[in-house]
Amino acid sequence: MSTLDDLRKIAEKIYSDLEKGKVPSITLASRTKSNIVFDDRYRVWKYGEQKTTRSAVSLPGAYMLLRTIYVMDFIRKMIEEGKTSTLRELYYISEGWGEAKFNAQDESDKLAEDLEIITGRMREDFKLRPEEDGARVIGDIVIEERTRKGEKRRIHCQDDVGDAGYSIPYNVEKDKLNFVEVNADKIIAVETGGMFDRLVENRFDEKSNSILVHLKGQPARSTRRFIKRMNEELNLPVIVFTDGDPWSYRIYASVAYGAIKTAHISEYLATPSAQFLGVTPSDILNYDLPSDDLNKEDVAALQSELSDPRFNDEFWLEEIKLQLEIKKKAEQQALAKYGLDYVTDVYLPEKMAEMGYEV
Repeated sequence: MSTLDDLRKIAEKIYSDLEKGKVPSITLASRTKSNIVFDDRYRVWKYGEQKTTRSAVSLPGAYMLLRTIYVMDFIRKMIEEGKTSTLRELYYISEGWGEAKFNAQDESDKLAEDLEIITGRMREDFKLRPEEDGARVIGDIVIEERTRKGEKRRIHCQDDVGDAGYSIPYNVEKDKLNFVEVNADKIIAVETGGMFDRLVENRFDEKSNSILVHLKGQPARSTRRFIKRMNEELNLPVIVFTDGDPWSYRIYASVAYGAIKTAHISEYLATPSAQFLGVTPSDILNYDLPSDDLNKEDVAALQSELSDPRFNDEFWLEEIKLQLEIKKKAEQQALAKYGLDYVTDVYLPEKMAEMGYEV
């Protein structure tokens, strides 16, 4: 069944309700933390059986269904015409939809996600793309990418790129991008641009025989999909190197287990075998790192993570409780206290040795 067929089923359901004199409605998985369950098949966290209904019984609900029809028709036109749109463009295009226009982009973004949940499709299938740039990659891997003209070109992500590396496109599926050759034996996903640049400058991709991927903070879906594909197709282990704060732990969790916002497509984005190497509360003490005091938001986030199923194991519970006890957080670049080369000469080799990797 095609993407258009899946969207047509939604429209037919709304039409059928109206034809029968019923209040039209659509049903989808409840997008709440309480509805996150572990999927044994894919080893990721996904939405469970709890459902929510969007109905025209209220005026806001009626507007939502009207916008749903307009968005689906917009997607239909893009698919038939071979075009794409950014999420931002979708929001502005709705200005011409009269009563169906969105009041804010957050509304149109969430509706696109609702359609993903209902259809089981990804927004790339809807020809919708994000605004953010792709993450950067440096490492001994050859990628074959289809150009705008439909031609295939090969890029070696060390020899054919500058210090900025190879930029991951928004669409990383096999019809656009493939891995031709790889000589690296692991992937290191790095949270911050400053630390990514430090590892590149120190040639840590060569020293550790790794593919370095800049996550750019909370990683884009294309970045997570790219990492997952390398992990599965090339059999490369994934190590996630982040700051030592609750928000960075969630960055790791989104790579390994999926984010709550995208739990409906976790099996396409998450890499359950990914390992955490980030700065831990124990590291703050053991390496005597410069640190900052936790603020109220940090404390609340850590307390929330104690009940987050993605952190429900001995390692995370001990580290989170320790952080609440010492009331400190630290950045990756705090390691510069010991010099610019310390992170690649001492810290990462030591931490990776503990995980069973030789550098």
